[in-house]
Amino acid sequence: MQNNKLTPHQFWSQMDKRIEHWLEARQLLLVKYCELSELHEFNGDNPYQSSQLQKFCEQTVDYISEGHFEIFEQLLSEGNLFSDDKGLAIGDDLLPTIHSHTAAILDFNDKYLATDDLSALAADLSSLGETLAQRFEIEDKMVAVLHSSHHQQILEDS
Repeated sequence: MQNNKLTPHQFWSQMDKRIEHWLEARQLLLVKYCELSELHEFNGDNPYQSSQLQKFCEQTVDYISEGHFEIFEQLLSEGNLFSDDKGLAIGDDLLPTIHSHTAAILDFNDKYLATDDLSALAADLSSLGETLAQRFEIEDKMVAVLHSSHHQQILEDS
C-alpha cells in the first residue's frame, strides 16, 4: 500500500480492511490453537497430530509476519499521515514488547518444527497461549491508538 498517493480517507479505509483481514487470521489462529490444546496426549508418531501442529506453526508465523511486515508498519504510516505524534509515541513504546513476544512465539515454532518429541507440548502450548493473549492485547492497543482513533477525524472530513 503506497500511502503517498492516497488521501488520508483512502488510506484509512484500505488500512481498515487490512486490519479486519488480519484480525480474521487471528481468529483462525485461535481456533487452531484451541483444537490443538484439546488433544490430551501428544505423540510425534501420530501423523494427524504432527500435521495439526505443523499447520498451527505455519499459521502462527504467517500471522506474526503479517503483523510485523505489513500491519505495524502501515499503522505507523497512518500515524504519520494524520500527524498523530501522541499515537506514534505510544506505538513506538509498544513495539519492543511486541518484539519480545514474537521471539517467544518463534522459539515455540522453531522447537516444534525441529522435533518429534512432543512430551512438553502441553506445557509449551499453555505458555504460548499466555504469550499470545498478551500480544493480542498489545496489538489491540496499537490498533486503537494508531487507527481507530482516526475514525472520528475521517467521519468529520467526509
